[in-house]
Amino acid sequence: MRIHDLDPENRPTERFLQFGPASLSPAELLAIILRAGTKHLNIVDVCHEIIAEFSLEKLAETTPRELQKIRGIGKVKSMQIIAVFELNKRLHYARNINKKITVARDIVEYMTGRIPDETKEHLFVLHLNTKNQIIKNELVSVGTLNAALIHPREVFKSAIRESAHAIILVHNHPSGDVEPSNADKKVTTILKQASAILQIDLLDHVIISKEEWFSFRERSIL
Repeated sequence: MRIHDLDPENRPTERFLQFGPASLSPAELLAIILRAGTKHLNIVDVCHEIIAEFSLEKLAETTPRELQKIRGIGKVKSMQIIAVFELNKRLHYARNINKKITVARDIVEYMTGRIPDETKEHLFVLHLNTKNQIIKNELVSVGTLNAALIHPREVFKSAIRESAHAIILVHNHPSGDVEPSNADKKVTTILKQASAILQIDLLDHVIISKEEWFSFRERSIL
């Protein structure tokens, strides 16, 4: 059935205009973005198939190739879908400019969507001003966190250049287990000692996964 064959009250566009976007399902909102289906499939049916296949949460991380396996989704429509989620990600970043950090949860929220490949460990250094606002984030290393490979010079170089008042270390555990390893503890100890010498305070070291986080400061380890 084509969109135009539906009763007006069941068409996404008409319902959007009359009741607002909150009245529409995720598939219907996606249908408004993609606009047209195929000769044999209306766009709402295509979008229901997309949501059923990926779920809304996983849809944000799909690739054009994965999307194009769905009937009715070609190169252009796959790019439209990905562009929507990219805009949402950038909105999140824009809202977090100069974000003030008061607790570890603030750090976790700030880092949402910023790790490019969660199958690998990434060590970030967040630079803070005297008001505990983030002024910059710096990706220092990718791979297994190892005290022999993480030199204080690399961690503090950008912080010195940016005249940061303090820093926060953040890294992810792809396994999902956020308990710190011996290497994590050793790296933290070394960098805490360096921070005292440089007079750039190390406020926290936060380990994150998709579901949990671990704060050295909140656990009174730092």
